[in-house]
Amino acid sequence: MRKIPTDIQNLDDKIRRLQQKETSRRHGKVENEYSYAAKTGFRVGTELVSGVIVGGALGWMLDYFCHTEPWLLILFLLFGGIAGFLNVYRFVKKEEQQE
Repeated sequence: MRKIPTDIQNLDDKIRRLQQKETSRRHGKVENEYSYAAKTGFRVGTELVSGVIVGGALGWMLDYFCHTEPWLLILFLLFGGIAGFLNVYRFVKKEEQQE
């Protein structure tokens, strides 16, 4: 069995202590409905936009290297959009289960 280096173990202990400190500070505080709505809206928007951006970048790079302009760009833009919607769907389902 491999031994974990002391600096990594110390960092892990520090992270664990800070997480416990944050949890104890947040205990009992109710989240404002406006901050929850803003956080959720930002997450949904980010998921949608990032999927399209990543898909477009991958499609553009593949088109550049395969010389198939613009077909792979269009295809991966669609895949990115679908992936973004799928991520939003998963997020919404998880939020429904928590309620």
